[in-house]
Amino acid sequence: MPRHLAFLRAINLGAHHKVPMAELRERLTDAGFTDVETHIQTGNIALTSTMRSAAKVELAIEDLLREWRGFEVPTIVRSPAEVHTLAQKIEAMAPLIDSSARRYVAFAKGEVSKDAQRALTAYADTPERSRVVGRDVLLEIDGNFHTARLAGAKLERLAGTPLTARDIKVVRAIDEKWSTT
Repeated sequence: MPRHLAFLRAINLGAHHKVPMAELRERLTDAGFTDVETHIQTGNIALTSTMRSAAKVELAIEDLLREWRGFEVPTIVRSPAEVHTLAQKIEAMAPLIDSSARRYVAFAKGEVSKDAQRALTAYADTPERSRVVGRDVLLEIDGNFHTARLAGAKLERLAGTPLTARDIKVVRAIDEKWSTT
């Protein structure tokens, strides 16, 4: 059975969209997923399923969360090999700004079009840069992520698809934890 890594968008931030990880693991197991694990509270999940399609796994998790929690949670699924390859590609890339800037990976739900890629790379005169790497977006910020102009809703509008961002340290930890099993 295939192993999938799922990334939930915008949960457990502030008072809204709370999803307790222990309960989520139980509900996913009850829904037929196996070997369910989570990593920190921001919605990083590893699970095994008879479903081979990432899109079907995304839909199943989104339906479960909508029915259980009562709100939409865009879910982005990658294989362990995809996360491993992405982490390696990013590690091999020279800094977009300088080595002190923080790196984030914005996992993309849909395709980032060529026009969107051009819009994302147009930020050359700011302390923020982005590049599409495979299906996802590398974001570098020389400053605070929460006040960055190229993060959050603006980044998502430019990309033209839902995104969920993770610090590169979290992506590395997930790769080490789940891509080798």
